[in-house]
Order: sequence, then structure tokens, then C-alpha cells
Amino acid sequence: MTVFLYPYYCYFCRRKTNQTNKTISMKTKYLLLAFLFIHSGLYTSGLACTTAVVAAKNSTNGKSMIWKLRDTDNIENAMRHFDDGKYTYLGLINANDLLGEHVWGGANSAGFAIMNSASYNVNVGDTTQLKDQEGVFMKLALQTCATLEDLEKLLETYPKPRGQASHYGVIDANGGAAYYEVNNWTWTKYDANDPEVAPNGYIIRTNYSESGTKDEGYGFIRREAAEKVFAKALEHNKLNYRTVLQRFSRCTYHPVFGLNYREKFENGSNESSFVASDDLITRNSSASTILVEGVKPGESPALTKVWIQVGYPNSTIALPMWVEGGKDIPTVLAYDAELKNSPLNAAALKWKSKSYPLTRSDGYHYLKLDELINQYNTGFIQRMEPVEVEIFDKTDELHTKWGKEAPSKSDIKDLYDWLDNKVTSFYEDAKADL
Repeated sequence: MTVFLYPYYCYFCRRKTNQTNKTISMKTKYLLLAFLFIHSGLYTSGLACTTAVVAAKNSTNGKSMIWKLRDTDNIENAMRHFDDGKYTYLGLINANDLLGEHVWGGANSAGFAIMNSASYNVNVGDTTQLKDQEGVFMKLALQTCATLEDLEKLLETYPKPRGQASHYGVIDANGGAAYYEVNNWTWTKYDANDPEVAPNGYIIRTNYSESGTKDEGYGFIRREAAEKVFAKALEHNKLNYRTVLQRFSRCTYHPVFGLNYREKFENGSNESSFVASDDLITRNSSASTILVEGVKPGESPALTKVWIQVGYPNSTIALPMWVEGGKDIPTVLAYDAELKNSPLNAAALKWKSKSYPLTRSDGYHYLKLDELINQYNTGFIQRMEPVEVEIFDKTDELHTKWGKEAPSKSDIKDLYDWLDNKVTSFYEDAKADL
């Protein structure tokens, strides 16, 4: 059954006030802020994200990827399997979005995958009141699209103004890999397979569009950091899902200072336990990571793999998922009514609180990095990485077993059960040590 979702009108936006809105009265501003505070749990999309599309030709294993490090004030995230469209799909959702109306990244049974980052230099001067439709649009794309061409048709036919200001990173089972910079009225494609557009076979976006107003937007420093770490990975033939999840989703490189804080903290040469983290790729507002790895020519689209770090990436373990697994997803990733969150996200937030212990005033700017990485090899990240390598190896073994055919549902179920036990045991044991 195909379900078509039509945009609803929301008159309150999470985006920063622009020049056209400066005439709003103070009273109205306070009312808007109050409304946002009360309702941000469901309808607020990403404040900022760092994202990338990687073409198959330049990844280590010859598979395309999309990666999104999600920054948002919705810090409780979960995964969900949907069967409400032409295609079934997995989606990253806000835990309190019980109806699953907004999806912030995912993949479907046709091998089509999509994610986004907000753009703050498009729709400049546009007074359109309809906004924040990116999660609605991505859900519709996952319901109905199998290829990049399908997405382009959807963009053309989608009602305008779209209520969108976004970059959509997309891959499909045919090897397609591209970004679409989308505003209320137009869209522009950037093809990662085109050497003139992406000479290194990948494209990175933060929170400004190349097609938007020049020198406006956000995330210029984060993009510089991402460009440098991606280039280094490519140079050393390590542009793969393992590197992206463990090194890019937990990136400690600051391009302005030319410092890799991980190196300083590992060798004990750090001057303080704290670093200012606002311009790092992974920050206080980082709520989750989703990475989708596509398939090679001739492989079943069902082999498309969704890696998820649900929760603060510096304190949560990366886990694999497949659409073929159906609704029986890992318990640690699913919404728990008692927690009002996914169990893994809840555990990760407890660890995050130790990483950001300064809770008054502007304390959230400062990361206590020695909780994550230190010279004694006891930091959260250092303890998680060996567990993840075990998960990576087990997952790769399954893919080798499956070959080019669709995954075995019983194999997926067995792996999910193993993951639940592995993750639960890890955090329980770690809690006893903290």
C-alpha cells in the first residue's frame, strides 16, 4: 500500500531569526519561544548536521555510502521499521514521535537510502510560513522511491512551496550517489560520480548550500574538518564504514588550531581535562549517527546495510540493521515506553552526562575529553571500540556468507539477539566500573 503524505502547516520554525523577522515584537518572540520549548520534542528537526555522500568507486570496498552525524535538540532517538508505503524501510526517528511522521535518515527495501542536513543560506528573504518539512519529505521518499530518478520526479511534483531548506544525500542500488540542495522552489543536484563535481568521489555538506547565498549559513569550520579527515582516509585507502563510524563520528580534530585532541589525550600531553567542543564535528548537540552502505552491481538490494549510533556518538556503540529483518529490530534500538527512549540511547546519555559535567550557564560548550580518551586507555571511546570491532567482524562474516543473495532472516534475528546481549552486558559491566 502506498501512502502519500501531504505537508501540514506549521507557523513556528526552529531556524535562527533572519533579517526579515527582526520586526517581530518581543512579546511575540517570547510566545514563539514558549511554543517551541513545549513542542520541540516532535517537530523540531536538526539544528545542524555534518554529512557526506561517498561514491562506490572511492570507498575501500567498492560500496557507496551516506553518512549523517545528527545535531539536534531532540536527544532521544530510536530506530523503527515501517511498512506504510510502496517499500518497507528503516528510519531514524525522534523517540517521542510515536506516529513516525518524521524520518531523519534511513533505507528501504529497494536499496534506496536518504539523509539530510539543514541549510541556512537558502530561502533568504522568503516569507513562506510552511517550514521544517524535511522529515516528512524523507519519509515519503523512503515510502515511494527506488532510484535517484524517482527522487527527482518526487522533487518536481512535490507541492510548492516545499517548506524545505536542506541537503539530501542519496544512494540507490544502481550505484547512484548524489546530493540534492533543496529550497522552497528549486533544487540542484551534485553527483558524487561526476569527477568534475566530486574529484575525490565524495561530497560533504554541513549547514550551508553551494547554491545558496554566498558566505552565509553555518558549519564552515566543521566542513573544513570533515574535508581534511576524509581526504586523509582516502589517501590511506581507509574510506570505509569502520573509519567513518569510529573516527569521523567521534572526530576530535580542530582545523583552526590544527590539533587532533585524541592524540594529545592519548599521550597525556593535554593541558586540561576540558576542550571547547562547539566547532568539533561531534559536539554537545550531536544526538546520533546514521550510515547507510549500499550494494555492488549484481548484489541484492536487501544487502543494503544501515549502521546506527543511536545516542551521543562518543558514548554509544554502532550497530548494523537490514530492512529485511522486518519489525523485529534490536531491542536496544527500539522505543521503550517506560524509558520514553531507546535503551541504548538512554545508556549513552548517562555516559554523555559525565562528558559534559558543567551543567550551569554555558557549561555545555566544554567537553571533559579525558572521560572519552586518556593515556590509561580507560575512556568511553577506548572501551567501546574493541566491542565495535567484534561487531564489525561478525557483520562482515555474515555478508561473506550471504554473497550476492538476500540476507537470511534467521541470521539477522540471531545477530540482533546477540547484539542485544552484547550491548546490554557491556553497559551493565561498564556501569559497575564507573
